[in-house]
Amino acid sequence: MTRLSTRFWIDAYRRRLALQDIPAFVTAHGDDTAGAVLVKLATLDGQARAFTRGFDLMTGARQWTELAAGPEAEVDAAIARQRGFDPDLWVIEVEDRQGRHLLDEDGLG
Repeated sequence: MTRLSTRFWIDAYRRRLALQDIPAFVTAHGDDTAGAVLVKLATLDGQARAFTRGFDLMTGARQWTELAAGPEAEVDAAIARQRGFDPDLWVIEVEDRQGRHLLDEDGLG
């Protein structure tokens, strides 16, 4: 199966969010072709969650897992550590009071 470039996936994800009136911003631009993606969900109440995409070793399927959750400053610190390990990392910040990120929808795995 052909993999989409990271930039293409980011653009499609942001468009899907926009269709639901969910603001999203690129806060760190990674490698356009093969950079990893981290999604931060800010619920605008001082809390946040961060998600990374990995693989289920049993099935080979891509899945989103929670990297950090709690006060936004702590989540930001976890994201900064990840960026220190991987300079090609994309960071997308989603802002939604309802906690919607759409990562569990078909096609975003």
